[in-house]
Amino acid sequence: MHVSHRIQSLPAYVFAAIDEARDALTKQGIEPIDFGVGDHTRPSPEIARERVKTAVDEFATAGYPSYVGSGAYREACAAWMQRRFGVTLDPATEICSSIGSKEAVFHMPLAFIDPGDTVLVPTPGYPPYSRGTLFAGGKTHYLPLTPEKGWLIDFDAIPNEVAQAAKMLWICYPNSPTGVQGNRDFLEQAVRFCRDHDILLVSDEAYTEIYFDEANKSHSALEVEKKGVLVVQSMSKRSMMTGWRIGWVCGDPEAVAVFKKLKTNIDSGTPDFIQAGAIAALEDETHVAEMRTAIKQARDVLAEGLVAAGLPDCRPESTLYLWQRVPDGMSSVDFAKRLLQPDLALVCTPGEWISDATAEGYNPGATYCRFALVATPEQTKEAARRLAQVSLVGG
Repeated sequence: MHVSHRIQSLPAYVFAAIDEARDALTKQGIEPIDFGVGDHTRPSPEIARERVKTAVDEFATAGYPSYVGSGAYREACAAWMQRRFGVTLDPATEICSSIGSKEAVFHMPLAFIDPGDTVLVPTPGYPPYSRGTLFAGGKTHYLPLTPEKGWLIDFDAIPNEVAQAAKMLWICYPNSPTGVQGNRDFLEQAVRFCRDHDILLVSDEAYTEIYFDEANKSHSALEVEKKGVLVVQSMSKRSMMTGWRIGWVCGDPEAVAVFKKLKTNIDSGTPDFIQAGAIAALEDETHVAEMRTAIKQARDVLAEGLVAAGLPDCRPESTLYLWQRVPDGMSSVDFAKRLLQPDLALVCTPGEWISDATAEGYNPGATYCRFALVATPEQTKEAARRLAQVSLVGG
């Protein structure tokens, strides 16, 4: 059996490795508290579940769903983008359904990148940004996110020859995993940089609805510009619908048309009854507000436990994650291994597993660990209690 070079060159998918670490503890008779993978334990909204129950019968003979999403679903996405961001989109030409955001992220380079083309990717960041580039035959140039720059991309630090060669830039704000929200000024910088260098800007906005200050909501890149800009959105984080696999791509109609052509040749559409549930969820903001409150409470409880263990207070201003600075002299992997010891039995993600080194060999995640705020309130309180019993610095 021949294995392709693409598969041979891939490291293990990091979140699969986290599952293995958790399972190893379970085999020892220890039930760990899992902050590793960003998968909600809170239920999907009742309004969506109830709608699906009726939609299953409604679409009993519907056959294959539309590759690009039903008209009703795309109209609901457009209406939500208008309400939330003041962005006007044509459902027919400027929106395409996706099977969650991962499908769109991974496949995106196949639509716009030829072998040898450069894609600008933030590090730390979502692994499919670079994995999709690899499968398309492109080259990844990593842009380090650092605390000195507020976890924002430093566009002035990108070499001119790299900028001239680049065909695509990925951004993600609110940012996974650092929790930095970003702002309108940053998005304007990103749009201006891409316009000046003829680069397609793709903004992963899966976390826009997880912010903790109602007076300072997150923004969309489409508020700044539509031409040359694509946005990837998802129901997974906003509405706790990770298992439903539904999202959308929207923006520049020419770029959306290219993505539609790719998608119709690669996979199929999300089932119509799932789309019906997503429409119901998009029309309701109550469950989203309740989710934000719950995540903020979990953030504060866990952060206080980490501070009690001697670590700096790293609570984020947005997203589902806490990007924790580890003790001096300890790597992120060593810290994660310490948390897996039986006295704590906590699962987190080493920052260096979701960060790639730059061309200079710098890995910005080497001294951080990511905690996904997805455990139950009782589990989160228990984790904080365990942390308060130990010292994680010195010795």
